[in-house]
Amino acid sequence: MAAALRERHVERLIDSCYADLEKPALTTEVLRRLPGILPVEAAFFASVDPATLLFTSAVAQDPLAGATPLFLDNEFARADVNKFAALARGPEPVMSLDRVTRGERSASARYREIMAGLGLGDELRAALVVGHECWGVLCLHRADAEAGFSAADLDVVRRLAPHLAEGLRRDVVHQALTGDGAATAGRPGVIVLDQGLSLVSISPDAEQWLARLEGPEIQGLPMPIYSVAAQLARTPDASPQAAHQPGSVRLRTADGQWLSLHATRLRGRAGEQIGVVVEPAPAAELGSLLLAAHGLTPAQSRVTALVLQGCSTREIVARLHVSGYTVQEHLTAVFARFGVSSRRELIAAVLAPKGR
Repeated sequence: MAAALRERHVERLIDSCYADLEKPALTTEVLRRLPGILPVEAAFFASVDPATLLFTSAVAQDPLAGATPLFLDNEFARADVNKFAALARGPEPVMSLDRVTRGERSASARYREIMAGLGLGDELRAALVVGHECWGVLCLHRADAEAGFSAADLDVVRRLAPHLAEGLRRDVVHQALTGDGAATAGRPGVIVLDQGLSLVSISPDAEQWLARLEGPEIQGLPMPIYSVAAQLARTPDASPQAAHQPGSVRLRTADGQWLSLHATRLRGRAGEQIGVVVEPAPAAELGSLLLAAHGLTPAQSRVTALVLQGCSTREIVARLHVSGYTVQEHLTAVFARFGVSSRRELIAAVLAPKGR
């Protein structure tokens, strides 16, 4: 009977992932169904920007919520096992702490410095990947006891993970196609934080944008703002990542507007600070997000990105060093994916979302 009830919860949760639920409704369904599938002490469920793996929304159950800054510091600044980024980019997207440490939980700084103090033991993490992209993460915790997650527990999460990813991906496709997108009006806002990520100053425009974001706050900042700033603050100047552009994330406000957040370092008389620019998402950024959401292969995305820039087949051949036949083959697949028959229709489908 217990196995049958668990299977019923699994099947209903999978069905919910294909019901085109908006993200808050899907999150509610995930957290409602999980206790009937796995015994857990607390859960963390978040959507991420597939380009950066930064959180765009998140729900953390107690006692995790109060320790969110510590978990983020561990994720971005500390060497540790079972990081979300490693799971998303590696061959195994689902793994438990006990298995990766061979039962030696104290080998993890996250366990020693955060989880043990909260009375938490084994931790099961999953990168929610479908196609070539990660759309979210799931983290489940057990109470601090000798028994952790079993092989059967990992198997059921492996079964659920791609469906949860599909539910999050479908929300992005729906919102990108029906939202106001690049037509969003408004001026960029600026937020200045100190090295401890405490607020130093904020422009009136940024205040207006932040008032339209939902979800938990950390140190008075919406989680996406805090996470994009934390990633930059915890990345040393001398690291290889510092040579790249500042971190950014794309997300949707409660009233359907698409925003881009960009973090950068500021240096002046007050010492080093972190600046976060909040602005309406440009059409090109929404376009790349929609390409990812439609499950294009990396090669198809490269060709499509050049089409969106107005490049001819000859120019695409020269820039990608492929044949004209290969370009056309990729475009045929992309046209089919978007349900269009020409480059003009493709550009309209990607860069000109319909009004709501």
